[in-house]
Amino acid sequence: MAEYFDNIIDRLHSDSIKWNVFPEDVLPMWVADMDFLSPPAVVDALVERVQHGVFGYAAEPQDLNGIVVHWIKEQYKMQVEPQHLLYVPGVVTGLNMVSRAFLSPGDGLMFQPPIYPPFFGVGEHTGLENHQVDLIQNQNGSYAIDFEMLERGIKPNTKMFLLCNPHNPVGRVFTERELEQIADFCLCHDLLLCSDEIHCDLVYAGNTHIPIISLGEDVVQRTIMLIAPSKTFNIAGLGFSVMIIKNNDLMDRMKKSFSGILPHPDLLAVQAARAAYLSGYTWLQELIQYLQDNRDYLYEFVKAELPGISMVKPEGTFLAWLDCRKMTFGDNPSSFFLNQARVGLNNGLDFGSVGKGFVRLNFACPRATLKEGLTRMRQAIKNYI
Repeated sequence: MAEYFDNIIDRLHSDSIKWNVFPEDVLPMWVADMDFLSPPAVVDALVERVQHGVFGYAAEPQDLNGIVVHWIKEQYKMQVEPQHLLYVPGVVTGLNMVSRAFLSPGDGLMFQPPIYPPFFGVGEHTGLENHQVDLIQNQNGSYAIDFEMLERGIKPNTKMFLLCNPHNPVGRVFTERELEQIADFCLCHDLLLCSDEIHCDLVYAGNTHIPIISLGEDVVQRTIMLIAPSKTFNIAGLGFSVMIIKNNDLMDRMKKSFSGILPHPDLLAVQAARAAYLSGYTWLQELIQYLQDNRDYLYEFVKAELPGISMVKPEGTFLAWLDCRKMTFGDNPSSFFLNQARVGLNNGLDFGSVGKGFVRLNFACPRATLKEGLTRMRQAIKNYI
């Protein structure tokens, strides 16, 4: 099936944010969507529904809850019931909903940069304080949680911990021991735990995704988990995500807070999600292998061909966190690669001050596209030095 993912799709004139932010001569390798066709089952389901031609008010398919429950059980070895599910338009929307439902202006959110940029906005949108405790880097460049730093970072008004696992942008898939320590930390300090696990289906060999909500009843009672088919099956433009809340009181409060505001899931988004979770498993296994091969190719290329730049292989996600600090590009190496290589990357500073000197590269693209981007970067560095 490699030829399926090798297929180069023209996205320049498809309303793609990824492909239309930069001039047409720039190769975009930034925002986290994939340059692959979605699974055939998803496309077929959408075509069939569109051909029906009537798009009136629609209820959720009767089998949707069962399909989602089955996916969660098979993928994450976790049992949930339909009453534990709340469908929301997106994971970022969900993060903001949680903060509005359970926190008040002046309360604090704790999270760990470098981190997905919308995490910073969750508090800024609602008058909350961002209590940031950076991840630490090991000598080999990998990232870890310093739990003593977490303890020093807690404040009397810290009310919620935002977790990102698998972590965007550093690619960590946290171990069971690390997750247990995070859970114990939240229990000790009576923190609500909101866990963004949107990349949980995209985990590479040697790593296992463990939902933190699966670690015991004490964790269940204070945890809100967010997943989505959007990254997994490349349907981010069809807003559909799943909020998992096993605590009945938390679920009731969430629903009451957004009664009359939270819309019913979009008719086509539901069809796409249903088809993906029902029939996308085999496609996903092929995708993960292709992404893992891309990751390994990227890693070897960086090591051999991009002097002064390093990376650690991500354990999950399709995002690479490139360390350019040994180069003299300045604080924003993404500007260098944009102007000199015509490759569009994410600025590391967007992920927090600790991201200075880094760029994020999206390798979820056909191998030929990845090679083209890396070749441009190599030539730009060669010209520079």
